[in-house]
Amino acid sequence: MKVKVLITDDSVVYRSQIRASLADLDWIEVVGAASNGRLALEKMQQTAVDLLILDLEMPEMDGIATLKEINQKGYKSKVLVFSSTSQAGSEKTLEALRLGASDFITKPDSISAKDQVLNGENPTHKIKAALEPRIRALFSISAPGSSVNATGAALNSSSYGKVIWDLWTPKLVVIGSSTGGPTVLEKIFGGVKGPLKCPILITQHMPPVFTATLAARIEKLCGVPTHEAKHGARLDKNTILVAPGNYHMILSGTKEDATVLLNQDPLVNSVRPAVDPLFETAASIFKEGVLGIVLTGMGADGKVGAEYIKQNSGAVVIQNELSCIVYGMPRAVHESGAFDKVMDPEEIIQMLNEKVFAGVLNTSIKKAI
Repeated sequence: MKVKVLITDDSVVYRSQIRASLADLDWIEVVGAASNGRLALEKMQQTAVDLLILDLEMPEMDGIATLKEINQKGYKSKVLVFSSTSQAGSEKTLEALRLGASDFITKPDSISAKDQVLNGENPTHKIKAALEPRIRALFSISAPGSSVNATGAALNSSSYGKVIWDLWTPKLVVIGSSTGGPTVLEKIFGGVKGPLKCPILITQHMPPVFTATLAARIEKLCGVPTHEAKHGARLDKNTILVAPGNYHMILSGTKEDATVLLNQDPLVNSVRPAVDPLFETAASIFKEGVLGIVLTGMGADGKVGAEYIKQNSGAVVIQNELSCIVYGMPRAVHESGAFDKVMDPEEIIQMLNEKVFAGVLNTSIKKAI
């Protein structure tokens, strides 16, 4: 079975580059292209579409209006947004994800023919490198040579000690997410209210600009000061920090005086920022006081970090498969056994309100008093 793809972009150049980037993938069939949302919807009425690759800035009907129409008509096609890297583009992208888009990639900068010759840069190759793994993840199609269990043999979860949940309180929360992450993060932080009892640090696989927009959105939802992390910042218990795009966020110092450090060390798990460096350094400093939460996302980023947290007697929660856009990251942790609980977003909200956000007494503790 082939994934049927419809390309929608007002630029003939981008339409041709996207088509070319998918041309040698025999499991994809490009069933058409459209220059605006209105034409795309007409094509979707005429032919089955599994995946709509959707530009946001288009005349007549833009990407946001198209998504609203898709929702109204009840189309089940998955949507992958093709976004600009501007501030306005990042805000529209987050809105598109709220409206049901599964994921996004950013448009490559235009590259002249001279640059392609001199530097070997090719926008079609860049688009393919971004598109192919995302489409594979969205449709659970394994890459050539990969096994079903890409993270290795599962360990029995009893290999790691479990925290005594009702009596345990975190001193630091670290969250990792990728594909589908912005939407579930908005859902979670829309269900909690500050102030915080301990800091929260978030690594979401996103490019620059987008991470600042995500931080602003989280602050608006939960009322807790939320910032894109700055190098050298000290942790504040009533602050949420988001790793900036293209920088790993790690911790240094002690429990009493922990500092955020940013670096552009090599990619980890093919991404920067990556979850593992944050989880590992948090566990090395805060030990049993760390709560790690691994949300939806492709790949296995967070698995090694979750193992570090459990080895240091902290707690790990993973998002359940049913609520994930892509179950890759939580699955990798689940297979390793390095987790305490599996929760859906509503359960994560309840848990955070009880343990991390002030003013809500843990009901299990209350009964024991």
